[in-house]
Amino acid sequence: MSAARDPIEIIHSKSGAKCTIYPYGAHLTSYVTSSGEELLFLSRDAILDGSRPIRGGIPLCFPQFGQPDRSMPQHGFLRNNYWGEVRGSRVDCDEHAGISMELSLVDAINARGGAWGDDTKYDVRCTYAVKIYANRFETSIVIDNLGEEEFRFQVLLHNYFLVRDGTALNGEVCNVIGLGGYNVHDKVSGERRVLDAENFAVTVPKDRIIDREYAPPSGVIDLDLSISAGPSRNLSLKASGTVDGIPVPVSGVVWNPHRDNAKAMIDFGDDQYLDMICVEPGLLTDVPPLGGGKVASFTQIVTCL
Repeated sequence: MSAARDPIEIIHSKSGAKCTIYPYGAHLTSYVTSSGEELLFLSRDAILDGSRPIRGGIPLCFPQFGQPDRSMPQHGFLRNNYWGEVRGSRVDCDEHAGISMELSLVDAINARGGAWGDDTKYDVRCTYAVKIYANRFETSIVIDNLGEEEFRFQVLLHNYFLVRDGTALNGEVCNVIGLGGYNVHDKVSGERRVLDAENFAVTVPKDRIIDREYAPPSGVIDLDLSISAGPSRNLSLKASGTVDGIPVPVSGVVWNPHRDNAKAMIDFGDDQYLDMICVEPGLLTDVPPLGGGKVASFTQIVTCL
């Protein structure tokens, strides 16, 4: 593996689609379709020197989402480390272009907290693959437990989508459909309820933050969402995951910090909450432990319709 720290640009020669990946966090910060449309939001105040996680794009969350273990960094340690490029992984063929990045726990810093400390009993390797097509991208993370001890984990792809024309608070053109029947946990109010309308559109409130986790109902495994990200920008998001080859239910998170929280973040433009919506698939609930010698995988496909 190489240890380069400069951003990597991948171009699909046939279509002209392109993306940018920072080795710090294996962080996809940009995906531009063949028609020149940027799909990902990156804060104008994002810090890109490796001193803190990058604000925008697609941060990687593992082995926790949020900070249930306060002794470990928020969202785990994948986004706080430099990843190496897997030798020979770059591809540029007729169908797609892509690259793979890799991080082993033994090489990670900030991997502290309980059993994930400096003297960890775990031996874990994470491999992250990005593929770009003319009008879609795919991101996949594979988690290899190379040791003998099983461990519990969460994994999530923290997508920041760019909303056209600053319309994130306009529910007619910025919304998420496909979460009907899901169990909602509002992390701000603490409220828990079930969305009962199949075509219910989740929107960003005009007056407050939205930070909600949506757990699938019984029998629903994969996540399949339609996202409106401003006028005439419609996206499809599909996500699936497995642990030891067995499909695991995929949850979703919708987040927008709104005005006051945006102002409180040093790496987020005060008014940029109008330009983004986070729609984040993840394995968050009912995730079985990953046994020694076993593999977990998680994949999303985002298509510009």
